[in-house]
Amino acid sequence: MSSIDDIDDIIHGRIRLGVMTHLANTDVADFTELKTVLNATQGNLSIHLRKLEDAGYVAIDKSFLNRKPLTRVRMTPAGRKAFAAYIEAIGRLLGQSGDKDG
Repeated sequence: MSSIDDIDDIIHGRIRLGVMTHLANTDVADFTELKTVLNATQGNLSIHLRKLEDAGYVAIDKSFLNRKPLTRVRMTPAGRKAFAAYIEAIGRLLGQSGDKDG
C-alpha cells in the first residue's frame, strides 16, 4: 500500500521532475539544453538544480568551452535510486486509484 506521503517532494516539482526525467534518458545534459527542454528561466532552473544537488540527486560540473562557461548535469547513483522509488510510488498511487473505480 502506498500513500501520497511516499512521494519525494524534492523530485515532485515540475522543473525538478523534468530534470530527473531528462537525465534518466541521457547520461549528461548541459544547462542550456535543460533550460530549453524544460522551458525554464536561467534563475528558476539554477534554483531547482541546486535543490537536486543538495539532496545528492545530481552532480554539477562547471568548466569552460571556448572561453564560455559550460555547466553539465548528471544524475548520481543516489538520484537514480530516488527517481526509481518516485516512479514506483506514483505507480502504486495510480494503481490504487484504478482499484477504487472497479
